[in-house]
Formats: sequence, C-alpha cells, structure tokens
Amino acid sequence: MKGLYCRVGVSDAEPKFVIQETTLPEVLGSHQVRVQVKACGLSALDLKLLEDVGMQRDLIPIGREVAGVVLQVGPKVAFFQPEDEVVGILPLDSPCSGLCDTIDIDEHYLVQKPEKLSSVCVAGALHDGLCAYTALHTHAHMAAGHTLLVLDGASSFGLMCIQLACYHGVKVLTTSHSQQKHTFLEQLRPSVGVQEPLVARVIPVFDDSSDLLPVVMEETGGLGVDIVIDSGVRLQEDKEPEETKLLPHKHDIISVLGVGGHWVTSHQDLQLDPPDCRLLYLKSASLSFLNPEVWMASSAQQGRYLRILCQLLTVCNLTDYHRAHRRSPLKSL
Repeated sequence: MKGLYCRVGVSDAEPKFVIQETTLPEVLGSHQVRVQVKACGLSALDLKLLEDVGMQRDLIPIGREVAGVVLQVGPKVAFFQPEDEVVGILPLDSPCSGLCDTIDIDEHYLVQKPEKLSSVCVAGALHDGLCAYTALHTHAHMAAGHTLLVLDGASSFGLMCIQLACYHGVKVLTTSHSQQKHTFLEQLRPSVGVQEPLVARVIPVFDDSSDLLPVVMEETGGLGVDIVIDSGVRLQEDKEPEETKLLPHKHDIISVLGVGGHWVTSHQDLQLDPPDCRLLYLKSASLSFLNPEVWMASSAQQGRYLRILCQLLTVCNLTDYHRAHRRSPLKSL
C-alpha cells in the first residue's frame, strides 16, 4: 500500500514529496478503527508548527482530512462497527497518510458521516469548516444579530465563515482581493430568489477604490462590527512584501471593531504597539489567535472537538438540503 509523504529538507532546502510504501499491523489496537478511505482533503502542511510541538520527522504524512467506510474495529471500540461511514482528521503524530487506501485511526478522532453528504464534499470542507467554527463560535461567541467582517471572503476559509455566519443569523460584510473574486462574491448578494443575501456588502480592496474603515462605518451606522476574521494583516505601512499589500493594516482592523468586539487572527507573529493596545482597551475588545490544531493537543478537549465536528456536519447537511430544495446562491459554493 502506498501513501504520499513530505521529506523535510536539511536546513533551508526545499521539502520534497515522495510516494512511500507502507504496511498496517495485522492486529488493531483496542480503540483503533480500520477505515477504507473514500476521499481525502489536502490542507497546507505547517512544518513550523510540527517543529514547535516536537513532532518533526524525516517523513511527514500528507492528507489528514479523511472520509471512508469502517472495515474493522478493535476489541474495545464502542461507537463504530464495520460498514459505518465515518469522517475525521488524522492527528499530527499519525504515521498514516490519508492518501493511503486503508488507514488505522483511533475511534475518538472519528464521527459518523451524514448519509446525504458525499465523501468528497465532507473531506474537502472539513479543515476550513473546523477553522471557521473555531473562530466564530469558540473565540468570537457569534450570535444572531451580530455583524461580521470576513477579510478575503472568496477564499475557502472565508466562504465557510460566511456560510456558518448566515446560518446563525449574522450580518456579513466581506472584502474582495481581485475583480474575479469580487464578481463571485457579488453573486452571493442576489436581488431576487432568496429572503436574505449571504453577504450584505462586498468591499473591493484591490484597486484602492474603497477605504475599509469608512465603508464599514457606513454599513454599521458608525458602531463598528462585532467580529473580524482576518486572513493575515500588515504590521507596517511600508516595507511590506508584495503579497501582503492587499491585507489591512492592524490599526485598521482595530478601528472597525465596535465596543466589546472580537478580532480573530491567523497571523502567527502579530505584534501590537501600545497605541493599538490602548484602542483595544478603550473598546473593551478582545484578540484571539486561531490555531485549529489545538483541539488535538489535549485529551481534555476531545469531547468538545467531536461535538464541533458533529455540529459542523449537521450545518453542511442542512445547507446541502436547502441548496437542493430552493434557489439559493449556495449553489456557487
């Protein structure tokens, strides 16, 4: 059986991807489940994170979000039986690549897959769905009536945030980073066919035609937004790489927050100056760092993690139902 692995380079050498022959043990562990993989999602490999948590290896498995069918269960497995359809995320220390035909995984990393959802759909949405759910529910405590600003809403993570927010009755503003992305996001604001659009306003930031702060304040009546989900930020006004020019400055993000607002960032090296901290203090606003891998870092969080996966699949299942039974812009997603 073959799987895809990343061979980490020495010093600054580029990592290489290799196909490696692997074998599974004949006897399953007490709580292990053997799964025939039907679909696997490919998410970015964070080598720095693996190094920080002491899990750096010569060969790192590729593909962790899996959906498949149970073939065999260990003697103490309580929640699954052969032929069950399951979905889950392989832990960081898993020796198996999700791109193998068959994998062994602990039952506590799996949940039942809804029958109406395809394996491809679930595997492809699992990582971004977990990130979005963690950002909106765990960190920002999203509730109906809130206003949310999603930066770069056309990204896979941004789209998942938009869908989850609209499902819970949240008003969504978003930014677009190109004309093509702007056209796509505008399709989520149809004038007919649905009661409420997915996006209240799309703010273009790619041609300097819109300034983020005044547009947000106009949409919120000068109050600011309750939640900001970023896709990266600029730390300085100048000397920034070309790829970060479309990202908002950290001070702009703090400025668009309302009183008691929540800023959830994916920027690992974010640094705030004293004036920025003072502005956060005056607004009684909070800042959270988004790291979805934290759910697997402690066994104490296992119950919450599995509940999040179940609720995420429930939302995806309901979204799929509405997409099939009424005209909705979700068809574009």
